[in-house]
Amino acid sequence: MSIVDPANETADAAAAAFPAWSALGPNARRSLLNAAADKLEAQADEFVVTMREELSASEPWARFNVQLGAGMVREAAALTTQINGEVIPSDKPGLLSLALREPVGVILGIAPWNAPVILGCRAIATPLACGNTVVLKASERCPRTHGLITQAFEDAGFPNGVVNLVTNREDHAADVVGALIDHPAVRRINFTGSTAVGRIIAHRAAENLKPVLLELGGKAPLIVLEDADLDEAVKASAFGAFMNAGQICMSTERIIVVEAVADEFIAKFTGKAGAMPGPAVGNQVDEEAEASVRALIDDALAKGAKRLSEGAAIVVDGVTPSMRLYREESFGPVVGIIRVKDEEEAIRVANDSEYGLSASVFTKDTARGLRVARQIRSGICHVNGPTVQDEAQMPFGGVGASGYGRFGGKAGIEAFTELRWITIAGEPGHYPI
Repeated sequence: MSIVDPANETADAAAAAFPAWSALGPNARRSLLNAAADKLEAQADEFVVTMREELSASEPWARFNVQLGAGMVREAAALTTQINGEVIPSDKPGLLSLALREPVGVILGIAPWNAPVILGCRAIATPLACGNTVVLKASERCPRTHGLITQAFEDAGFPNGVVNLVTNREDHAADVVGALIDHPAVRRINFTGSTAVGRIIAHRAAENLKPVLLELGGKAPLIVLEDADLDEAVKASAFGAFMNAGQICMSTERIIVVEAVADEFIAKFTGKAGAMPGPAVGNQVDEEAEASVRALIDDALAKGAKRLSEGAAIVVDGVTPSMRLYREESFGPVVGIIRVKDEEEAIRVANDSEYGLSASVFTKDTARGLRVARQIRSGICHVNGPTVQDEAQMPFGGVGASGYGRFGGKAGIEAFTELRWITIAGEPGHYPI
């Protein structure tokens, strides 16, 4: 048996289940999705144990994952009756012209390990609400965690073949993912993960002329202007930089602070970071991840930066474009501080990145904050809030090396349905030939 045969058989099962599932009424789909959310919440203790064993995840992080993951499934349930079309006026007499959104078939969702329940649920919930069947390709780091998600859907009563799981060894990942993308029943792909892998998936999908939604890496900037509430900026920065040991795509990786308040902000922020206990920050996933972060810090220090804090939460001041920490995603508990002259330079530095997922700006002038936010190249920007924010109903995604397409709410409906034009002639036609 080929290593890709089980994956192909799973896609076949999803394809076989599609006709009946897509024909099911919206309230029936809603009921099953809400039942799945209940099952996810009921498994919270099991998720805590499994995420600790597979990922060294803390209990608060695991429970937050379950809470938001279940919330995403409930939001998807609410969307089942929001998949709307429209009647478009036609110049042709008697013609009823309709634009309809219809399910497309099998959706392949590829979820990462860092927020496994949140992102695993996100990969499949809205596609299911729209009438598609799904294949969840589990992360090699947390196959049992992702398996608990599909188990919850099975326990909720989803028909066989509607929700499917594929697991694989790490050295088989490329072949398995490639086979699933190539499978003729798979009509859409969504992937959350690294930019490097996202490029490969996008290329393979393009060869098959299949749309793909990509939510990739980030190097989120948080701008502190001279009129900011520094205490609020410190709290948001610490949360955004160090939550889950910085292993979040939206993590605050660059704090860009105007010189006029730089010393005061940095003193407050360093004090906050230094007082954060290790359990609050959390653990990095493995020694390789820790070594990668150490290499970025060592490079910055060798080129003139200063480490301002000890312990689990690491603050590096004086970061410049010559340092790897300035541009490379750390995905760890370290944040670089970049001092700038004014608002104009802050915007320029914020945009000096290939990434564009999340960003923040702190100022007491909300009109100014909105003006700055609209000049930052990112899919998401928060005024006076942390870079790490997520709600199931919001359009979530990035630009540039952070990917394209949007999860969440009605944007998710657009991503996982086909817009079709259908007409009904009400009068005899008149033709030129």
